[in-house]
Amino acid sequence: MCTAITLQSKKMENFFGRTMDFSYDIEPELYVVPKNFVWNNTLNMSKICDYYSFIGIGQEAGEMLGFFDGVNEKGFAAAALYFAGYAKYKTHKDSITREAVSSLDFLHYILGRCESVKDLKEILMEIDIVGLEDPVTQTVAPLHWIATDKSGECVVIEQTERGLTLYKNSIGVMANSPDLQWHMTNLRNYMNVSPTQTSDACWGNIHLRPFGQAGGTMQLPGGYTSPERFVRTAYQKTHIKAPSDSLESINTCFHIMESVSIPKGIVITNRDTYDYTKYTAFVNTNTCEYFFKTYDNPNITRASLWDNYKESTHLISLGKLRRPIKFGEI
Repeated sequence: MCTAITLQSKKMENFFGRTMDFSYDIEPELYVVPKNFVWNNTLNMSKICDYYSFIGIGQEAGEMLGFFDGVNEKGFAAAALYFAGYAKYKTHKDSITREAVSSLDFLHYILGRCESVKDLKEILMEIDIVGLEDPVTQTVAPLHWIATDKSGECVVIEQTERGLTLYKNSIGVMANSPDLQWHMTNLRNYMNVSPTQTSDACWGNIHLRPFGQAGGTMQLPGGYTSPERFVRTAYQKTHIKAPSDSLESINTCFHIMESVSIPKGIVITNRDTYDYTKYTAFVNTNTCEYFFKTYDNPNITRASLWDNYKESTHLISLGKLRRPIKFGEI
């Protein structure tokens, strides 16, 4: 369970971010991957070279480093979200005619090699995504991906039984299952939602008055299923006042995500574990800055690719996202 959005400021800076909702124990870290970094393709241990440096949130498990989201030096950003019941990858038994990249490596692969969404479209013609069991869930995680660049163009990559497809994501919102086309069609069920106020009505001789403000939003769904989160986020993103600068943009992004952030205990899985929002993170694709907060610490922390890169040739860990909370004093 995750939600992702893009948002542009009046200065045309493009911001991209997500909630990480998960029911398994994870310890995300913030990494800087240097330009020309060479790493092993987990499918066949062949060498892959990153063309661009990037900063991203991920986790090491065993000998595998998987990324959840990130932005590279060219302003190309992407994230992986769950896509249960719909994702269908190729397997080792299938005929692989192009370069094979595992579903767990795909995000690293595109962050290291794409300058823009245009590059992504070209890369998808050259690779096959192969399912690979991850060490956290011990399953082949069903994933789809959202990507954007400095221009604000946004796309979704989904591999289903119909094959690998790249969709233009004009609304700049993504959640989980069903597929993007279903979510976009479902928005038509909420065409009457409005930020304006409902007026008095008469039912026969009965005069009815609204209880107060926000009557136009009563049709918005309030649950935490993927369709409900998609609708709420799409409505808020398209109706907020356009932020004027970077600071206002980041503030707005986090406020939008408050309505889809899940507290512990609201969603309990069949494994009797809590599915909740581990962290919320946004990036400024123009400056390669990360802004994040965690479940246990609502203070926003900033990290920059350029503050930490320093021309290193080795993978840099900036530490785990989990950090002690500090209260301001008056």
